[in-house]
Formats: sequence, C-alpha cells, structure tokens
Amino acid sequence: MAAESQGEHLWGAIYGGSAMTDRLPPAELGKRAAALRALEFVEDGMKLGLGTGSTAKWFVELLAERMETEGLRVTGVPTSTRTRDLAAALGIPLTSLDEAGALDLTVDGADEFDGDLNLIKGGGGALLQEKIVATASAQMVVITDPSKEVAALGGFPLPVEVVRFGSGTTMRLIGEELARHDVASRAMTLRHGEDAPYLSDEGHYIVDLDLSRIGNPPALNAALNPIPGVVETGLFCGIASAVVVGEPGGTARVIGPGA
Repeated sequence: MAAESQGEHLWGAIYGGSAMTDRLPPAELGKRAAALRALEFVEDGMKLGLGTGSTAKWFVELLAERMETEGLRVTGVPTSTRTRDLAAALGIPLTSLDEAGALDLTVDGADEFDGDLNLIKGGGGALLQEKIVATASAQMVVITDPSKEVAALGGFPLPVEVVRFGSGTTMRLIGEELARHDVASRAMTLRHGEDAPYLSDEGHYIVDLDLSRIGNPPALNAALNPIPGVVETGLFCGIASAVVVGEPGGTARVIGPGA
C-alpha cells in the first residue's frame, strides 16, 4: 500500500474516515499528515523519544491510537512535562531516558529547517530536553509544515537556554560572540511569561536571539555552547535523519537520505 494510502487507512480506522478530516483546517490537515507519515518509521518494540509542540502532539495521539487498534508495543521517553502528561493520559508506557538508555527513534517538530536538515527548535521552551533525547536516538524524524522550510535559518528567533545566575553577563558574552559570526542581526530578548521571566522545565531562563539569518549554523552552535552560563542552544545540527513535511491538502513528503 502506498504511503499516503497507508496513512488514510490508519486515519480512517481511528477516526471513522473522511468526515472528521473534512472538519479540520488546512494547517491541521498538514500536521496530521506529517504525523501519520512519521508513524511508518515506528516498529514494534521500539523505544521512542516523544517530542513537544503542536505537530508532535498529533504524533503522540495517533501513536496511542495505533497501539490500541494494532497492538503496537513501544516505550516512550517524553521531552517535556506537557508531552509526559499527554502520553500518560493516553496510556503510552513511559520511562526515563536513563532507564531506557539508547533510543531507537525520536519524532519531534521544528521551528525551522534548512536544506542540510539543520534545525531551530525551542519555541516551546523544551530545547534542552529535546536535544538530549534526540542525540540519544539512532534516528530523529522531524515532523513539520512547509512554512518551516527556509533557505537559511534565523527568521525564527534562536532560543538559547541559560542559567539564571549572571544571566545579564551571559547575554553580554553572547552578544560579543555574535559579532564574530555571519548573522544579519544581533538583537536578543530574555523570554518572559505572564508576569516573570519564563522558566524552562529545568528551571533556566531562555534568551531569544533575533538573528534574521544565520550564515553557518554549526559554527554558531559550536561557538555559543562554551560560553559560561549557556546551557544549550536551539540549533540542532547533524541530528535530524529526515524531515516529514505535511502539506495543507493532507499529503506528506519526506526529505532526507533515502527519501
């Protein structure tokens, strides 16, 4: 059965055919299509990294349905408290990364990706846990939509997770490092919640770098990470194995080796 046909068959088995999809807006159709296509990478017995974000949420929900309808057995390692709570509510067996050890596959979203499959992640604030889980996996499959495909990263602000102590000094050092790199802008802001600085799941601040364009993502990632106070950046370079792009019409295409 062709990939799209498999996806439609699975969706029909879960949600009763086209009636439900007819009610979805185009953007959600695309997210659903990407999640369905990514499910084809999942095999029985896998240890899976479960990503964070609106598209990854589709994947977690459809994974749970496939486990119920097909008897698929997997163990999940969530990348955020939001994903943990959702997966637990849906009955997906969960474990910690330390208990699982090496993972077979991580499926997660992205805020941007380029032709080399470099990513910007962290718009939802879970970049540290996402990167730890992704790098512990044999494969990382990214699920996203066409708006995230760019010629050069940087249109989406680059999140950098920093420790709270001395955060102002850390931001100054980040600015000095940016001056040595091929970026189109060097603006930065400390991310805020409703009435206080935003805190990640690990209790850190996040600084959003509005760079407009990043000329060399791997070089910038390598330069920012050693700065004292920087915990991790949202640049995922050389980590993604494939990107599944869900189109508004409800189809999906795969970008990457062997696609």
